[in-house]
Amino acid sequence: MLLKDQNQTARAIELEEKYGAHNYHPLPVVLNKGEGVYVWDVEGKRYYDFLSAYSAVNQGHCHPRIIGSLKDQAEKLTLTSRAFHSDQLGIYEKYVTDFFGFDKVLPMNTGAEAVETAIKLCRKYAYEKKSIPEEKAKIIVCENNFHGRTTTIISFSNDETAKKNFGPYTPGFIKIPYDDTDALERALEENDHIAGFLVEPIQGEAGVYVPSEGYLKKAFEICKKNDVLFIADEVQTGIARTGRLLATCGNCNCEDKNCSGTPDVKPDILILGKAISGGVYPVSAVFANDDIMEVIKPGQHGSTFGGNPMASAVAMAALRVVKEENLAENAEKMGDLFRKEMNLLVKESDLVTLVRGKGLLNAIVINDTEDSDKAWNICLKLRDKGLLAKPTHGNIIRFAPPLIITEKQLMDCVKIIRDTILSFES
Repeated sequence: MLLKDQNQTARAIELEEKYGAHNYHPLPVVLNKGEGVYVWDVEGKRYYDFLSAYSAVNQGHCHPRIIGSLKDQAEKLTLTSRAFHSDQLGIYEKYVTDFFGFDKVLPMNTGAEAVETAIKLCRKYAYEKKSIPEEKAKIIVCENNFHGRTTTIISFSNDETAKKNFGPYTPGFIKIPYDDTDALERALEENDHIAGFLVEPIQGEAGVYVPSEGYLKKAFEICKKNDVLFIADEVQTGIARTGRLLATCGNCNCEDKNCSGTPDVKPDILILGKAISGGVYPVSAVFANDDIMEVIKPGQHGSTFGGNPMASAVAMAALRVVKEENLAENAEKMGDLFRKEMNLLVKESDLVTLVRGKGLLNAIVINDTEDSDKAWNICLKLRDKGLLAKPTHGNIIRFAPPLIITEKQLMDCVKIIRDTILSFES
């Protein structure tokens, strides 16, 4: 449907409001084109994209190599289901397991599906390999986590907006504070039948909380000591976003020189999604070595679309772009520059109190309460000036541009952010 009336933006929003479920609160801008770090609205205005579809579009919008792979495969074969083999799946599985240094991959479609898959895999391993009594396995998670919005996942969320009135909730989870290895040790001492520890290397949705230096390494060592699976949810932090291929997985076998990860940390189960396809197609993946993955047998888990030929081709192209265009290296360099400039703004402004982040996953904290609309209004002004970002948790604004951004483009965006923030103080 083409929107031909004079106020195309209002008409598009009106249609969504009338016919779509109101499960999101988007910024009032209607986009119809993207290229690289830019998106355009239906009225032709160009913006810098500083959200990257929640870090799905790390490689930039409509990257020609990724789109080319989509077109090529779409003209040959799109879907077989897993009732039959395809000529792409095995090639893809070998490529990604070599890329990330695991024996096996279980392909899915969305991040939430991948997290659910990891939970099932962890529990089944606990029952069949660790002899934990059936129905008794527990998984430790962190407060303020965001792993998706399925019924099971919201059962261990403390976000009341995502959780309220969706019960009854799924049991079997123990919540502890994030970035607190003492709490992890206590939970292991005080509870029986712990199967795994599920953690985000950086809590993105919670406001880009970066843990203390050494947290992941110590948490990993505690898990190893207690024979508990360390499960890393890198749906948002993975694929070069934090300035390295993965925020964890320091001793994987991949060839990317930027995959320094956290030294001596390789998750037992790794969850990836979003940018594994460059935002072009829904692709997610759960990685583990043979001793864990072999507990899954035919008929015990699957997806009609998981590992389909188009997803396989697109994901390989997307990962090649990350590697060959050195996106992790650029994310690290541009991220350092961005935080340096934002910290200068903190000194200049009373409105921004804190900058935090890693690579090109960053956030600024606005000097106001979580229930204030100040951050929202700042994002509206940023939009007016040609930059798209979105608040999270009320008074935090997340900044996550595509990893292909250049220094010139970044500094242009820094000026937009600076001028916008200072305009609220005049």
